[in-house]
Amino acid sequence: MQLLRRRRLTLAQKEDLWALFFIAPWLIGFVIFTAGPMLFSFFFSLTRYNIVDAPIFIGFENYVRAFGRDPLFWHSLRVTLYYGALSLPLGLIVGFGLSLLLNQKVPLLSLWRTIYFLPSVIAGVAVAIVWSRIFSPQVGILNPFLERTFGIKGPGWFTDPNWAIPGLVIMSLWGVGGGVIIYLAGLQGIPTSLYDAARVDGANALQRFRYVTLPMMTPVLFYMLVLGLIGAFQYFTEAYVISGGGGGPQRATLFYNLYLYQNAFKFNEMGYASALAWVLFLIVLALTLLVFRSSALWVYYEGEVRKR
Repeated sequence: MQLLRRRRLTLAQKEDLWALFFIAPWLIGFVIFTAGPMLFSFFFSLTRYNIVDAPIFIGFENYVRAFGRDPLFWHSLRVTLYYGALSLPLGLIVGFGLSLLLNQKVPLLSLWRTIYFLPSVIAGVAVAIVWSRIFSPQVGILNPFLERTFGIKGPGWFTDPNWAIPGLVIMSLWGVGGGVIIYLAGLQGIPTSLYDAARVDGANALQRFRYVTLPMMTPVLFYMLVLGLIGAFQYFTEAYVISGGGGGPQRATLFYNLYLYQNAFKFNEMGYASALAWVLFLIVLALTLLVFRSSALWVYYEGEVRKR
């Protein structure tokens, strides 16, 4: 009996070793390319480092500088929060609304889904260049369209500090198709028996959406909210291309990530940029945890029993 128990333990150990063997490439890659650079960046955040000379340890001076002596730190944070406050809810609403439309039984449904998904594949620099031409007051097609159709004289968009962020928010809707696919998967996972029961109880379409569709979709909305929150604080490429890396006009598009990039690769203040990166990490972590804590109030999971 004791020999059999020892043999079973040995088999379990062999399974553990094989499991470690198969996940070893990922673990090695994580340590070398993620955990290692993060630890080094934290060390550099405590130094004065310009890439060329050896780092000089200065403690938390970079963090004190960011919070106490650098107005551009707060400005870039405000710009990022302003963009996130507009783009995040708008992206959720538009993406969810399109998924509801694409979940209907209409002719050429697969074609419509493909059309809405394709723009999310084309992203980054190419999209920013195309939209900069569309919004251009001189050669763009948007302002003439607004004037001919609605009699509205379009603003300067990316040349006007007041309209630069709204222009980027409109541009961000170009990629909602990626989220639409996730919403569609969630909608098609809702049991039809719930809708049948609601119809039997006399619920109309609006009531079925309110009491069946929306509660069952809250886990998907929660997932997209977290991803959108993190993505808003990582916004960089489009702002860099539109402003030429300067954050103009009048620093209206100086996003946090763009300011971090300027400190690291334009001003060669790698130590200060590392401190900004860690502050960004802590901000995103705090907001994400806050969203997770709030999920108990509004996210419904099927089969969950809640304490009253």
